[in-house]
Amino acid sequence: MRADLPPPSADAAASSDTLAQIIAAEISAVGGWMPFSRYMELALYAPGLGYYAGGSRKFGAEGDFLTAPELTPLFGQALARQVMQVLAVSAPFVMEAGAGSGRLAADLLLALDAAGCVPQRYFILELSGELRARQAATLATYAPALQDRVEWLDELPEKFSGCLIGNEVLDAMPTYGVRWTETGVEERGVTVAEGRLVDAWQPAGVVLAQAAASFPVTAPWQGEIGLTARAWVGELARRLECGAMFLIDYGLPRHELYHPQRDGGTLRCHYRHRVHEDPYWYPGLSDITSHVDFTAVAEAGFEAGLSVLGYTNQANFLMNCGIGELLNEKVAAGTQRADAGDTAKASRAVSVLLSPNEMGELFKVIALGRGMPQPLLGFARGDRLHAL
Repeated sequence: MRADLPPPSADAAASSDTLAQIIAAEISAVGGWMPFSRYMELALYAPGLGYYAGGSRKFGAEGDFLTAPELTPLFGQALARQVMQVLAVSAPFVMEAGAGSGRLAADLLLALDAAGCVPQRYFILELSGELRARQAATLATYAPALQDRVEWLDELPEKFSGCLIGNEVLDAMPTYGVRWTETGVEERGVTVAEGRLVDAWQPAGVVLAQAAASFPVTAPWQGEIGLTARAWVGELARRLECGAMFLIDYGLPRHELYHPQRDGGTLRCHYRHRVHEDPYWYPGLSDITSHVDFTAVAEAGFEAGLSVLGYTNQANFLMNCGIGELLNEKVAAGTQRADAGDTAKASRAVSVLLSPNEMGELFKVIALGRGMPQPLLGFARGDRLHAL
């Protein structure tokens, strides 16, 4: 038991123990060693037991972390202005990958409807049945008149035109743990020792070793390589016929992510608004994430035939999309209604979204597309494409 984390409930601990036994059984079945990427996949997505597939509350004040849409509807309202620009020159469809609580979907639909640009269909790519149910409940609460436009998908469509959004999706895709040594590249894995799940390293396979060889790393150094996220972006890019995708997440360009000062990697776990670094602590109860390599994201899109349309931090993107103007309008309306508490809350939330010490610099936005005009609204000022 970690003394710095609140203990889970008896039911949660029992669920975690069941998942740990399943993982241990698979480790035994495959010879005593499991790649960390497979462990992370099970810890997050094992049916009924993984973090995103179980029944615990993940998002918001009662969950483990806050996402931008949970802070304020102004995030979705600002993003809607960028979405409108894409829909105007592509097709009237929006697809959101990993829609979390459903709050961003509700806010986007309401803002697009208010602007006379509501999409014909709003697709949500979501594998978790528990999260689908929560998303449906959120839409029924906040956007009941528009919920019939929403359709859930089990897999990527063969072809898609329109605007795709992924907010905090890539960071939770299974990542490969890697360390560069004087004698070669090793892959992080998991084994069972004295009844506990623990790290176990072995020489990297050909594919991972070849990928690692191209990184700007001087041994010894340890970190992660997001091959799963790169493959997902590439697959989606190949299916995008006309439109753009906007991926919002915390991460860095490759030369910054694999800097000597980041030796040790960026793998982090989130539990009840606390951050820890032990992915084996109660499997299935903590979110497990790592920073996104935005250079890899750009490469994956480009190799699939898309243009890299922009890359900047969240603060620049939201300011370009008019979040300051939206806040001023809300403050003015609140003043007329003497609703000081609501406007103060909105102001604090926008400060978190924009502050370089909060989400403003940590989170980045990248856009990939086909058949799109440039510059896109969100990258009109402060574009950092040169940094990739």
